[in-house]
Amino acid sequence: MNDPIPVTRAVDGGTAKLMPDVDRARAWLLTVDGAPQSYVDLDDPEHLEFEYARRLGHVLDCAAPEGEPLDVLHLGGGALSLPRRVAATRPGSRQTVAERDGRLSALVAECLPLPPGSGITVHTADARAFLAGRPDDSADAVVADVFGGSRVPAQVTSLDYAREAARVLRPGGVYAANLADGAPFAFLRSQLATFAAVFTELALIAEPPVLKGRRFGNAVLVAARVPLDLAGLSRRAAADAFPARVEHGPALARFTGNARPVRDADAVASPEPPAGAFGIG
Repeated sequence: MNDPIPVTRAVDGGTAKLMPDVDRARAWLLTVDGAPQSYVDLDDPEHLEFEYARRLGHVLDCAAPEGEPLDVLHLGGGALSLPRRVAATRPGSRQTVAERDGRLSALVAECLPLPPGSGITVHTADARAFLAGRPDDSADAVVADVFGGSRVPAQVTSLDYAREAARVLRPGGVYAANLADGAPFAFLRSQLATFAAVFTELALIAEPPVLKGRRFGNAVLVAARVPLDLAGLSRRAAADAFPARVEHGPALARFTGNARPVRDADAVASPEPPAGAFGIG
């Protein structure tokens, strides 16, 4: 068998590279302009390489009884790591993906094709616009992993956006977003305040060094209108190879401080990460 060969392709968002993992036979890392975007193991779709992806996976694991199909809307797709995992762990799920970069989606479809009957449908669309066009009460989960380069775009950070996500979710549904920030956490705190204005239940999953402001990093925001499975989330986050903490309740309120919800007119992208924070090689 020939060794897999790296693939480099111009996409809408820059230069995409698919690089084989020498330790896993059919596993690939996707980067765009050097920033890691996705990791996919075609032989083991349940494997999530990135810590933030595993935390998003924990949220979906706790969203319904084990194996029960879910209707999931993914805002941002990349190489479809999380949709592939949901298709493997919750057969029969219906998943819709909005990925803005059409040439990136074409590259993924060509080199990392979905298995037949995956139940995953990919649309080339802007995340905010696509969300606005979705029916009321149509999703059990909305997962936002939307980045322009290494920053979360402003249009998916506002109060108006949070209300749209709530509208699309069923009453018992859950919202989860991959965010990135560092001390003094102006962006992350504004996001917590924004989603607290729309959802009654909130949690934040992140590694302690990130929460303590020692380094820039990812944090997963979780929001719902029914109680979250905080015990389940905490167990899964603590058992990870890179343990994380689940903040909620009074501790999360203290972290949020006096931050205020963000409206469209005032929304800004997440901060530029420090050099080397997410890049490789």
